[in-house]
Amino acid sequence: MSEALTLVPKATAKQTMKDFKSDQEVRWCPGCGDYAVLAAVQSFMPELELARENVVFISGIGCSSRFPYYMNTYGMHSIHGRAPAIATGLATSRRDLSVWVVTGDGDALSIGGNHLIHALRRNVNLKILLFNNRIYGLTKGQYSPTSETGKITKSTPMGSLDAPFNPVSLALGAEATFVARTIDSDRKHLQSVLRAAAEHHGTALVEIYQNCPIFNDGAFDAIKDSGDAVIRLEHGQPITLGDGHGVVRDPATGELAFTELADPAGQALVHDTHAAGPSTAFALSRLDEPTPIGIFRDVARPVYDTQMAEQLDEAAAAGGPGDLASLLAGGDTWTVS
Repeated sequence: MSEALTLVPKATAKQTMKDFKSDQEVRWCPGCGDYAVLAAVQSFMPELELARENVVFISGIGCSSRFPYYMNTYGMHSIHGRAPAIATGLATSRRDLSVWVVTGDGDALSIGGNHLIHALRRNVNLKILLFNNRIYGLTKGQYSPTSETGKITKSTPMGSLDAPFNPVSLALGAEATFVARTIDSDRKHLQSVLRAAAEHHGTALVEIYQNCPIFNDGAFDAIKDSGDAVIRLEHGQPITLGDGHGVVRDPATGELAFTELADPAGQALVHDTHAAGPSTAFALSRLDEPTPIGIFRDVARPVYDTQMAEQLDEAAAAGGPGDLASLLAGGDTWTVS
């Protein structure tokens, strides 16, 4: 078991997908990509062999934020954009928990953007699933922080003027230690990425391209319908497509480009998810056609909750209070009667 899961108690009996299904009726629109992600997570969780009472799903506000109701674990449907903050408090105070955040492109990148980037830079032991459908679904079809420039929606009838966020680029810019992208309809790929995220010690952000059939149907059809539209990133392997194309670095500009190669396996850039710096992963995240999916970065860095626990131990060894509540309430505090 990885360091990320060593403190979480193991289940005492074998678990199945059924054990992680709650008794709540799943209520998303017919055809919503959230169904596929939920099924993938429920069927994947038994592999971790963790006690369900030590698994927590925390969400903000949005269609994806119904997720905790449907998982037979502990969970919280929290405040708009604040799921990373609440999850940070839980993960740092209860290191025996496996804490997962479920959020959407609006919840995470608009009102919750500040909370997201600070969770990423701190490297708290959290797993963040960011459902990206490039639209506000719960509030009925306004443009979101990931909607394309020129997107016509109820709130942008003449087309959006905003330049969209790229969630993977944003996470890499915040020095996140694990960043990946996958697709709701590719269950095998989705579960392989979730497995790697769960094993990672620190913050793991997984962007999931997810279809909204009502307000932004077909947003990712070009990726799903054509094998030539997706580059599958695999550590230690050349970044290529099967048609003789691959990713190379322009020696003049240093930028990455997708081009036809005489020898793709020998000429294409070899993917390194464990590279110390995020520069190449960031450059990969800027490629659009074809779109890279998979793990962009997976590196080790000191984890916030572990460091905080060590500070508390040092305080206790030095004769101080040694617990977080006492430290926070110590010093210049007053009781007002």
